[in-house]
Amino acid sequence: MPSALHRPVAIAIAAIACLLPRVAWVAEPALPLEKVVLFTSGVGFFQHAGKVDGDARVEMSFKSDHINDLLKSMVLEDLGGGTVSAVSYASRDPITKTLETFAVNLTDNPSMGTILGRLRGERIEVEAAAPASGTIVGVEKRTVPAGENKTVEKEFVTILTKDGLRTLPLDTVTRIKLLDERLQGELEKALAVLALGHDTERKSVTLDFAGKGARNVRVGYVQESPVWKTSYRVVLGEVREKEKALLQGWAIVENTTEQDWKDVRMALVSGRPISFVMDLYQPLYVPRPVVRQELYASVGPQVYGQDMADRDREFAAAREKADGKGMERKRVAGPGMAGRAAPAIASAPQMEMLAAGNQQAGEQMKFGAASIQSVAQGEALGEFFRYEIAKPVSIGRQRSAMLPIVGEEVEAEKVSIYDDRVMPKHPLAGLRLVNSTKLNLMQGPLTIYSGGAYAGDARIEDMAPGSERLLSYAVDLDVEVVPRMEPQPEMLVSVKIVKGTLVATRKLTRRKTFEVKNSGAEAVKLLIEHPLEQPWKLVGPEKPAETTRDRYRFAVTAEPGKPAKLEVVEEQVVVQQVALTNLDDGAIHFYSSTQATSPAMKEALADVVKRKREIERIVQERVQREQEVAVVGQEQERIRQNMQQLDRGSDLYTRYVQKFAQQEDRVETLRKEIAQRQAQEQEARRALDERLVSLTLE
Repeated sequence: MPSALHRPVAIAIAAIACLLPRVAWVAEPALPLEKVVLFTSGVGFFQHAGKVDGDARVEMSFKSDHINDLLKSMVLEDLGGGTVSAVSYASRDPITKTLETFAVNLTDNPSMGTILGRLRGERIEVEAAAPASGTIVGVEKRTVPAGENKTVEKEFVTILTKDGLRTLPLDTVTRIKLLDERLQGELEKALAVLALGHDTERKSVTLDFAGKGARNVRVGYVQESPVWKTSYRVVLGEVREKEKALLQGWAIVENTTEQDWKDVRMALVSGRPISFVMDLYQPLYVPRPVVRQELYASVGPQVYGQDMADRDREFAAAREKADGKGMERKRVAGPGMAGRAAPAIASAPQMEMLAAGNQQAGEQMKFGAASIQSVAQGEALGEFFRYEIAKPVSIGRQRSAMLPIVGEEVEAEKVSIYDDRVMPKHPLAGLRLVNSTKLNLMQGPLTIYSGGAYAGDARIEDMAPGSERLLSYAVDLDVEVVPRMEPQPEMLVSVKIVKGTLVATRKLTRRKTFEVKNSGAEAVKLLIEHPLEQPWKLVGPEKPAETTRDRYRFAVTAEPGKPAKLEVVEEQVVVQQVALTNLDDGAIHFYSSTQATSPAMKEALADVVKRKREIERIVQERVQREQEVAVVGQEQERIRQNMQQLDRGSDLYTRYVQKFAQQEDRVETLRKEIAQRQAQEQEARRALDERLVSLTLE
């Protein structure tokens, strides 16, 4: 016997089963997994294959979190001429949406008092100290005393019984029974929906195949999977020259699914196909606006007199109708939309329509030969590279495995790599590794073994066949490098004048030396990295051994006990432009005295200096006269104030008048000289400007 808790669920399942069409489907076992393709973008392609006979139904189980990926990517193929008639799964309507459909609303996790309040008018039976049976009138909250100077709030339910109204405190009620069986059933169903909402682990998906006879079918889909990873090992010999090293590569694969992978074909793809999650499983409801009808205040009926012309027309129309001459109105109906049968999905164009989102509810799904071609194209993978595991792979559920993907000899050379940004004193021991295999090596950690012992760890980036990479795995304590930056003086390369603008070209030089000491027993090939910075240009050495996007790489051989030295010299050319009128005499003298200045340019600069000095002399004379005019003005102001205090017939007053007249004569002379100097200054500046504009010397 099912328990009372499970009874509503069983009833709901039975009711749903009664609504399904009665088709003679034959249940088939789940299709075995035959192929797994894992991508480094966090998804995997899984393909199941097997046989079905006649009309068959295949049950598959998935995690609920994977249903969205399943609905977005599932591909079904009936390879024996049959069709895929339906893919069904349990809908996941939002629980709140479902709960709102029941008579008892449990959406907001209501309390007992709230539930009884929502059941006002329903009949209940209550077990308490004094049992009661009747109709719920309402629920109220009261504040009651609880000890000395304390109160608590309690809920009370009021019931209409045969004997009248009774009020019972809810904390004394031990059992409440709904006397309406229909309402009791609604409450049980709502609780069953809540219970089902907690089961989010696995969901069942049913595939219905329609056809005749035994035939092969395939099902493929994409779902979230852990990113597969790679790790490598390099086994070196004892020498530092170029040698053959053993490269081993392993792929780390994790089976996080709920089924064992037994003898599956596996491929590992490195690339970043665009993948996203779209919520197709959750039912979506579009909110619609609520439009309310306009309400108008009632108006009393009004009676108006009829127009006489309308009255005559009505009279004539009535007479024509009586004579049988009235025209009958014809009803014109618009053409209706004919229903279209849902076509079977069997051709490539129809497949494209389905992919574009034109699928209608009720259409049956069928994948033919066109879908097989689509899958093949999807696995071509363009510029991605893939590892095909040669033998079938078996990995238990929730287990991981290391699968060998590379096991070949490659070319390797021991080197030391120095970069003062990484370590200013010692270089790093490293390798120049050449991918001489025919496989792309995906990025990952690499462990170095040298002379049968562990030497260190490194990391490589993606390597195409034939490419080479530098990698470092330890600190080379036998080699010491001392870098020194030696300052160099600035050099004036050339000076020219272009339309009054002096253009000076300077050359900046920087020199950095690296002293290398090897205290080991063997010669070391050292690669020294130096910044590649624009606009600095490398002068020495003439050419680096290698050049990256932002670094020069120079090769130095350090013999044991013999210091080695590398000098890196770089130059930068700086062009400075300045108007000659903005240069003072000191700057002009500097450019005139350099070897980069030609005799003609020196002569031109001397003429410019002469003209500027003449302008300065004229300006100085003008300023002196302007200052003298100002002094005379101040003196005249003093004389005016004194004359106001004197008698006009006094000798001093007369002397002041004579002096004032002399000063006025002097001011008049000074003003004329100032005007002359201003004109001379303007002419001199104009002549200088014309000279500079026409002056161009290399």
